[in-house]
This record gives sequence, structure tokens and C-alpha cells, in this order.
Amino acid sequence: MSDDPSLFIEDTRSNWIRLRTSIAIRWVAIVGQLIAVFVALQYYRLQIPIDYCLLFIGLSIIANLLATYLYPENKRLSETENLLFSLFDLFQLSALIYLTGGLNNPFSILVIAPVVISSSVLGIRSAVLIGGISLIIVTVLSKYYVPLMTAQGFTMQIPKVFVFGNWAAIVITVVFLSIYARRTTQEMATMGDALFATQIALSREQKLTDLGGVIAAAAHELGTPLATIKLTAGELVEDLSDDPDLKEDAELIRQEANRCRDILHSMGRVGKDDLHLRNAPLSEVLREAAEPHVERGKIVNSAIIGDLDPADQPKIYRHPEIIHGLRNMIQNAVDFANSAIWVDYSWDDEKIAIRISDDGRGYPEHMLNRIGDPFVRSKKQGSDRNQRPGYKGMGLGLFIAKTLLERTGASLKFANGSNADTVRQKSTERSGAIVQITWERSQIEHSAQELGPNVMMDQY
Repeated sequence: MSDDPSLFIEDTRSNWIRLRTSIAIRWVAIVGQLIAVFVALQYYRLQIPIDYCLLFIGLSIIANLLATYLYPENKRLSETENLLFSLFDLFQLSALIYLTGGLNNPFSILVIAPVVISSSVLGIRSAVLIGGISLIIVTVLSKYYVPLMTAQGFTMQIPKVFVFGNWAAIVITVVFLSIYARRTTQEMATMGDALFATQIALSREQKLTDLGGVIAAAAHELGTPLATIKLTAGELVEDLSDDPDLKEDAELIRQEANRCRDILHSMGRVGKDDLHLRNAPLSEVLREAAEPHVERGKIVNSAIIGDLDPADQPKIYRHPEIIHGLRNMIQNAVDFANSAIWVDYSWDDEKIAIRISDDGRGYPEHMLNRIGDPFVRSKKQGSDRNQRPGYKGMGLGLFIAKTLLERTGASLKFANGSNADTVRQKSTERSGAIVQITWERSQIEHSAQELGPNVMMDQY
């Protein structure tokens, strides 16, 4: 099975439509057809083959009744079922148009409806099949049809140039609306899947953050009993010097207590999840975001831009959106860097800025304006495949990171070191991709006052 999300969208598009929806749409069409026939007969006194017209309308009614009684209301149509439904609607409508003047009938424009619907919900092959059949039908109806006759026996038809105009208009509309409907539906489905993936990523990061807090709290609370066990075991080792077997057991207890202490210490590095540790200095948040990628064979440098005092750096919230977004940006830089990346940061009274750059080849120039769209791909050369195997492009990962960071109020700019406007580098080493992330300081800076006032114990 392919890992390409766009193929998943293509394969499942037709399964989105319920049978009940198709039945409801067909009932609306049936009512409209009956009204049109009634008005043509009673109001305009046109001579039309009413028996055949009612036959084809009756076939549509029978199909709807059978579908209603044979299938459950919540049934969703498969690709083949949707194709058959669309073909039935197309041929039924075409038969009515054939019986009522062909392209001289202004209702011939309705041939477009099944084509547009199929372009929105069917696969590419089925949509092309429906579109091709509709164009053949329209061409046939421009030449062959049952003429419309008035009560006095006059034939109602428009000049041939207008018939050709109607044919050309329908053909152009079929092609244009099919492409437009398909592209629009693809964009909506792609964005929906990408946003869903973003929510999953955020939920995973939140769970990891919560789990880290629980583990750190457990490590803190278990520290005292483990210390007691270790102390008691040490005393037993001294008291049982005359009994080698029991002394060995006491020594084992002390060793295992030390082992538990070391395990809890390594698991609890993040610290206890209280109000004080929901924020951290900017440099610490960057260190946490970059930590999974520092041992991947690339040098990860971090420095303050300008002559700023590290002691004055702001404390910002350790939101999962910020951690995960920065981590994805750093991962992308590490993946495409030749040997090193730079995570630089600065701040002033109003803004906090982070700049992530690398010494790789940079973003493809033709993709710069599309970075951050979901499932953006570019063809890769052989060296790219070797450098970053398994990656199909800068698509979903950057979209997720960009979306998460923007949710916290960040603005992002993507550029290359050779042509960046606001992020130009004097060093030729940083000639690869550059991401500039900027927040208003008030959006992510933690205020010490949010912890609340201290409360004396005797007030409880």
C-alpha cells in the first residue's frame, strides 16, 4: 500500500457519498422533470411524446424506490455504484432531452450536472468516462432529436448557429467545471486530511508532555522511600556480616534500590509538571526542541543574535505546539543540511525571533511560495534520495509545523541564504534554507504574576 496521502484521498473519495443523498437529489430531479413536462403540455400546448417522457421519468422513480427499499439509509456508495448511478442519471436525462428538441431545448444545459457531481466524488478514470460520454451525447443531440411541435403543428427550433453555440457552450462548461470541481474537492480533502494529521501530532505531543510530568512527579515522590530502602539495606549488610547468604540478599536489595534511583532520575529529567515548569527560558525551549536531532551526525549550533545578555532572555510557555513545531523545523534542517545547522534567537521589548538555517542546497526556487502547503512535492535527484531516503517532499511535516506555530501567534518566512530579504547572512556557510519565526513577545512570554500570590500554610 502506498504511503502517499493523495492516493488515499483518490481511493476513498467515492465512499464519502451516502445512498440517501443520491436518492434525495434524484427526487428533486424527478419533481423538476414532471413540472417541466406539465408546463410544456398545459401552458405552452407543445406536442411532445408524453408516453415516452413519462416512461423515462417512471424508470427514475422505480430506481429510487428500489434503492430506498433494498438498501439501508446509511449505506455509502462504492466507486462502481456511484459510477452506475451517474451513468443512469446521464442517460435518463439525455433521453428526455432527445424527446424534447435536443439542444433546442434550454434544459439541455442540465447534462452538466451528472458530470460535475462525478468529477467531485469519483476517481479520475470514472470521471473521465462520464465526461467523455456526456460530450458524445451532447454531440449526438445536436444532430438527432425529436423536434418540438406547437399545437398548430409548427416546429420550434433555433437557428443552427445557436445550436452550435449551445453545443460549444456545453462542451466548454463540461470541461471547465469538471476540472474546477475536481481541483477544488482535492484541495478541500487534502487540507482536511492535513489538519487532521496536525491535530494528531499536537495530541501526541501533549500526551508526551503530560506523561513526562507524571513520570517526573513519580521520580520525585519515590525518591524518599528509595533512599530509606537503601539506608536500611546498608545497615543490614553491616549487621549480617556473620551470615554470608543473608548479607548477599541485603547487598542485592541495596543495588536494586540504586538501580531504581538511576532509572527514575533519567526518566524525570524534564522536571515535575507544575506551574513553574510550564515555562522555561527561550534557550531551554530551543534545546528541548533540538534534543532528538543533536546525535544524528550533523552539528547543531545555537547562539544569540547580537549583543544581548543571556540572563535577560525571556521565559516562554512550553506549549506542545511550540515544541513540536520547532522540532519539525529543526528536523527538516538536519535532514537537508550537509554538515551543520544554526538555531539562532533574539528578542527585544516587542518581539521574539528564532532563525533556523543550514548549509544545504536550500529550498527549490520554484517551491518557495508554496512551502507550508500540505503534500507539496518536487522531483528529487539521486543525491537527494541518498541524503534523505524515504521522504517524498516538503509537504505534510512542514505544514504541521507551520500550522502549530501559527496557532501560537507566530509568523513564518521561508527563504534561501542567497536571496533572503530580512534574513541575509554574511557567512557563505549558511547558504541553505532559512526559516524565520517571529512572535509578539506578549503572545508567548510567561508572566511571573500568573503563578499567583504566595499563601501562608496556616491559612488552610
